Amino acid sequence: PIKNWQNCRVWLIGASTGIGRALAERLYSLGAVVIVSARNVESLRQFVIEHPASQAVALDVTNRAAVRHAYDTVLVDDPLDLVCYCAGHYQPMRATDLDLSALVQHHEVNTVGALRVLAAILPHMLTRGSGHISLVSSVAGYRGLPLSLAYGPTKAALSNLAEALYLDLHAQGLGVSLINPGFVDTPLTAQNAFHMPALITPDEAARAIVRGWSAGDFEIHFPRRFTWWMKLLRLMPYRMYFPLIQRITGR
Repeated sequence: PIKNWQNCRVWLIGASTGIGRALAERLYSLGAVVIVSARNVESLRQFVIEHPASQAVALDVTNRAAVRHAYDTVLVDDPLDLVCYCAGHYQPMRATDLDLSALVQHHEVNTVGALRVLAAILPHMLTRGSGHISLVSSVAGYRGLPLSLAYGPTKAALSNLAEALYLDLHAQGLGVSLINPGFVDTPLTAQNAFHMPALITPDEAARAIVRGWSAGDFEIHFPRRFTWWMKLLRLMPYRMYFPLIQRITGR
């Protein structure tokens, strides 16, 4: 559990908008030393102006050398207490309109980018014997869903990755957590043309995540009024699940 954020050094990757940005603002208000990374340099610059003593490190997670350089830059002053991978790419897609380039881009940002970050941060964290790694996945990774051909598999991979990390790293003194949001009002979900049940704001998401870290939860999922239903769907056999989802979504 992380109950005191005062002077904790946190690196949020994918913090230019949405959940990452709201989380950076929330942790800063709690006294953390916040380092924000993303591709949007202007957004990062504005964050630092509005939050004195924070730090911005521009980063494209699809570039392995850039990830290594960013980590070396972040580590110059002091060790990191928490690294949260919030970077994400989303484009609604069905198999009847498959776009290979877009599929690969999802994996490069959502999954392989996380692996590049892990490769950079893990050796030092293991040597130090402390630190926390948090991966932002999604309930879209629980099971296959319509329009989620590109996005869902990357989030399922992140969930499996987080479980394996926990099993390998918990005994080494490292914390690992998995964040599974439902629908959050962000530039990514703004692409959705369908009704999004239990839609919440990024600030509400940030508060739920901080509560989860404070409680020491491995999986932090929210809003519960929606995510518990998604968890129940995971238990259904396929012969029930497929017709139910097709009936609910009309797809």
